[in-house]
Amino acid sequence: MRQIASTVVLLCLSNIFMTFAWYGHLKTLHAKPWFIAAVLSWGVALFEYLLQVPANRIGYGVLTLGQLKILQEAITLSVFVPFAVLYMKVPLKLDFLWAGLCIVGAVYFIFRAGAPGA
Repeated sequence: MRQIASTVVLLCLSNIFMTFAWYGHLKTLHAKPWFIAAVLSWGVALFEYLLQVPANRIGYGVLTLGQLKILQEAITLSVFVPFAVLYMKVPLKLDFLWAGLCIVGAVYFIFRAGAPGA
């Protein structure tokens, strides 16, 4: 259980960096040339990978590859919605809820068999 908790925490932190690397430049660097945004985003993404790679290494073995991927997607949506609403000022819409329910369905189906080898 400790490995799963460590994986989740690291993936959450990783996703914060990922979200800012992928989308933060749209707000803060929109007047700059794209290659400047790309280089700066690449620098932010380094911190994402410094957290994401250990997270997946810790989680792999107690979770299947599919479970790791769906966990990542669920965390991504959980980080992205507050980022979009609070930082990017995107209006909160029911579409976020529907997307979240789809992810919940994916989580259910990928985790219903239990741990690897179950």
